[in-house]
Amino acid sequence: MLVDTLGLIWGLLVLPADVQDYDGAKELFGRVGGKLPRLALVWADAIYRALASWASSNCKWLLQIVTRRPGAVGFEVQPWRWIVERTFGWFGRYRRLSKDYETYPRNSETWITVSMIHRMARSMLPRRDPDLDLLRRPPRRQNP
Repeated sequence: MLVDTLGLIWGLLVLPADVQDYDGAKELFGRVGGKLPRLALVWADAIYRALASWASSNCKWLLQIVTRRPGAVGFEVQPWRWIVERTFGWFGRYRRLSKDYETYPRNSETWITVSMIHRMARSMLPRRDPDLDLLRRPPRRQNP
């Protein structure tokens, strides 16, 4: 999954379990490489380190690897990686995506796309603050 800094999906690829993430990233970058001409920097996990030269030559992107700080013990939040994890967390709120119900990867991609459309549409609504004029019900008219 390729997301921006808000956690919105720019590229998505669901693969069977027998395909390595590295190979899936090549396919995903190939899908969206020409569609994002302004994209210059991509943060990635350490497993994609060998993909850096491929991404720079084929997609014209700088692939920056986000790693743990030296000497870190135990869990710590990685910079920029939490954005992707938060996006995965949003999917868990949708019943259809909370478990692996789909047989075909394309169906999973479709449901993820539908859930992101719903998420983006909900973020455009005004806040549910009772003091907002937009949410106040107009006074009832009295029949003469």
